[in-house]
Amino acid sequence: MLKDLYARWMYAWETALTTRDSNRVVRPLEWGFEWLDDFVSSQGLAWEVYGPSGVPPTDMEAAEQSMAALNQAVIDRSDDYYGYTTPEDFRLEERYPQLFPTNVRPETLALDAKLNERARQGKMKLAEFLRFTSPERTPHPENDLVNARWYPASPEKMAGKPRQAMIVLPQWNADAFSHNALCTLFNRFGISALRLSKPYHDIRRPAELERSDYACSANIGRTLSACRQAVVDIRSSIDWLERQGYEQFGVLGTSLGSCYAFIAAAHDPRIQVCAFNHASTSFGDVVWTGQSTRHIRAAFEGLVTRESLSRLWAAVSPIHYMDRFASMPRKVLVVHGKYDLTFLNEFSLQVVENFRTRNIDFVDRELPCGHYTLGETPFKYMDGWALGSFVYNSFKHLASNPYPAQAFEAQAEEFASR
Repeated sequence: MLKDLYARWMYAWETALTTRDSNRVVRPLEWGFEWLDDFVSSQGLAWEVYGPSGVPPTDMEAAEQSMAALNQAVIDRSDDYYGYTTPEDFRLEERYPQLFPTNVRPETLALDAKLNERARQGKMKLAEFLRFTSPERTPHPENDLVNARWYPASPEKMAGKPRQAMIVLPQWNADAFSHNALCTLFNRFGISALRLSKPYHDIRRPAELERSDYACSANIGRTLSACRQAVVDIRSSIDWLERQGYEQFGVLGTSLGSCYAFIAAAHDPRIQVCAFNHASTSFGDVVWTGQSTRHIRAAFEGLVTRESLSRLWAAVSPIHYMDRFASMPRKVLVVHGKYDLTFLNEFSLQVVENFRTRNIDFVDRELPCGHYTLGETPFKYMDGWALGSFVYNSFKHLASNPYPAQAFEAQAEEFASR
């Protein structure tokens, strides 16, 4: 009885949090083949994907078949799709932190105004940000300038162990302050952190947007491109960290960030610690069933089915990279909410089962909350403890028992040759 009452209360709270924003926009279905032109061209896929015409079809059924074929081509050639050339314009800049809110609730806008006024008066501390040009280009220059707030651990905290760093990717539509507290927590453990702004988020968000819609929307190709850009930005950030003398690396991703973090780890053997804060197997299933993506599903209904959407976003779905992810040794944490209405718990349990059957070294933490309530008291403290203690213990273990570099290289090469 009490269990049922708690579940109803939690679902009601979760629903209230996912419906409070009034600026979600239903955008029309767009195939977005143009976002993947460079990949199709470089791989010589035009005939394979589009047929004898060699150009994207306009007919609905044919376009769906072509996009599904393109997704399969990406999966088959994912080393190329998620490959990149290391940027050469890495630089650190100082500026006052800004919120970059994604909702128009009065309390959020008031906080934004207060922070801006404090910066204008010089009452805020300057913060350091890593900037570089993303290897994956888009029509939006502001989006292509990668931004990551830099939280270096003090030399005293780092002394006597390998130099360790985490890359932190907050949730979809996160403002620029989200997850900063986790970075300062890692600093206390002697672990440096880069809090990475995902594509189309905070300072990278195009001026025409109130929310980070272009990262995940009813434009199929653009959503695929955003994931590609996020993955190469993560890997490029590790390149910069290596140049600073860092030796051991981890990623922490929340919600959409967990998808990006998983795919990056599956393609980069340098990532040895992985914390997935919400997890799912299929990108399309999450969008179709999740409360916070109802406005995207609305664009698809009557045109695309749930099963079709899973194929159309297969290339950004973790399930298709499970074997690759499992081929390299690493420490892994999965945190998920029992009452999640955005990443349904059944999808997170599928991740757990896939990890278990592949003998991945992982820890599973199911919390008695949902997706949005995870950010509320007391659950945010439970989550912070799970994430912080896992990262601390994982890096402590790696400091004493590092995975041999040759083990990563040999397994990565073996998988690539299959």
